[in-house]
Amino acid sequence: MNETAHIAGSPRAKRGGPAPRVGMVSLGCPKALVDSERILTQLRTEGYAISPDYDGADVVLVNTCGFLDSAKAESLEAIGEALAENGRVIVTGCMGADEAAIRAVHPNVLAVTGPHQYEQVVEAVHEALPPAHDPLIDLAPPQGIKLTPRHYAYVKISEGCNHNCSFCIIPSMRGRLASRPAARIMYEAERLVATGAKELLVISQDTSAYGVDLKHAESKYRDRPVRAHMTDLARELGTLGAWVRLHYVYPYPHVDGVIEHMAADGALAGAGKILPYLDIPFQHASADVLRAMKRPAHQEKTLDRIRSWRRQCPDLTIRSSFVVGFPGESEADFEELLDWLSEAQLDRVGCFAYENVEGAAANDLPGHVADELKQERKARLLEHQRAISAARLARFEGRTLDVLIDQVDADGAIGRSMADAPEIDGQVFIDGEGARTLPVGDFARVTIDEASDYDLYGTLARD
Repeated sequence: MNETAHIAGSPRAKRGGPAPRVGMVSLGCPKALVDSERILTQLRTEGYAISPDYDGADVVLVNTCGFLDSAKAESLEAIGEALAENGRVIVTGCMGADEAAIRAVHPNVLAVTGPHQYEQVVEAVHEALPPAHDPLIDLAPPQGIKLTPRHYAYVKISEGCNHNCSFCIIPSMRGRLASRPAARIMYEAERLVATGAKELLVISQDTSAYGVDLKHAESKYRDRPVRAHMTDLARELGTLGAWVRLHYVYPYPHVDGVIEHMAADGALAGAGKILPYLDIPFQHASADVLRAMKRPAHQEKTLDRIRSWRRQCPDLTIRSSFVVGFPGESEADFEELLDWLSEAQLDRVGCFAYENVEGAAANDLPGHVADELKQERKARLLEHQRAISAARLARFEGRTLDVLIDQVDADGAIGRSMADAPEIDGQVFIDGEGARTLPVGDFARVTIDEASDYDLYGTLARD
């Protein structure tokens, strides 16, 4: 089963016959992955077993992505595959907000629910596949069912978004900002660390806006109040003894207060530090394009802020994503973006060619860019950034870093440094006989011998 929950050895109920088995195909971003984990956790507590393949499942859940047309096509393809391989399919997730579009292609799905509608999904499973007789048998582990390896986990701190970007329909799909109380987040993070998580990846639509809707209200964690604010939450998460990595951070002024808590020397976050890493969705640099996108158009101020951050924390890694070929983007706008990248010296960059999104205001803007030109600009941007990324990574050559081990095979070990988020950034390749015996999920001290455009290569440090 492609992109399914690979959870081996799910036990059957101890009495009353085999436990009903549910399969999961989870598509899209880490936020959708967390939704899948919550759904599976709830089902597991009710006595359902989790199947790692279509054949072993009594029903299959497909958590869809619906942001871009290409993502919708992938979701429809995944639904079709699940129907062909299993026949009993429940659809949820972002594309589930448009049930008519799904049923127009796949009329035989059992049920369709929208994003983060956990109760409705579970009810649909109950109707299609009644729970085991005794729902208290084989309860889920304390951290819930995770679709990530044991040693790292995503922590979602809020749902929805208050921005009205012209190219995005997230607010209409997932609603306005809805933050979780800080204490609830802290107890979840504490359980994850207690059960083996060495890295916590903080995610939301806008991490910098966390708690605005709650008016930054306090909630009690371990007999002390914790404010629902990004800086307070980051500081508290940094005390749990795991790496803490911040994603989807907008460069608001209060982000300055987080930098001082970042570990600038490569040490583990167990010392009460946040990783020197920010994932910031800049999207573009041209003031005209940013205004058309309905995003903040103060990139000069942003450059000043980046310089200030790096003065405080020289090892700060900044990754971002950009959209090229936005309606009205001129060659001058694109060249301005390239010049801005040269100034900003970002460490990691992703690039997307603009696509219309059904229901987005940008669809009606004048000056749509030809597809061929979009792809040409995307290639130019990635080539331009390649040299910047290589120069930034070169600073690690000769240094010894803490590396979290993700994989071990006959050739050695593969892990990630403080500069690398899983699946979207580079990796650290560790050579040598000792590397082949490293436990997955442990930290290793690695001396970096070589850096490429995106990856690092090294050997175990001699202590």
